[in-house]
Amino acid sequence: MRYDRTVHLDTDFAAAVARTRDALAAQGFGILTEIDITATLKAKLDRAAEDMEDYVILGACNPGLAHRALDTDRSIGLLLPCNVVVRRDGDRTAVQVLDPGTMVALTGLDALRPVAEEATRRLDAALAALTAAEAES
Repeated sequence: MRYDRTVHLDTDFAAAVARTRDALAAQGFGILTEIDITATLKAKLDRAAEDMEDYVILGACNPGLAHRALDTDRSIGLLLPCNVVVRRDGDRTAVQVLDPGTMVALTGLDALRPVAEEATRRLDAALAALTAAEAES
């Protein structure tokens, strides 16, 4: 089972992060956290991570969808599709989100299906906006 939804962009890393933030915002997702994995590992592990590619995790949240999911199952916070990864992948930049259907598949809770479907539509629209913007450039 695939658990990710991924697009690849032919743009530099910083531009990809900025465009990802904008695309998520257009779909009602705010960025609550940002973790620079590359910098964190370099700081904590020193030389062990010196060759790691640019890698950022954006903690995105759509409050309405999160509320609906949490009303269904308080433990679902463990599986909310909140992390958006932007990372260098060779000479391209990958943007990845957790497939919201994973919430339903792992819990077996059909009551989560409408939330997962709406989250999928919104996240797919954000990913499509990234590739469309790149095609226009």
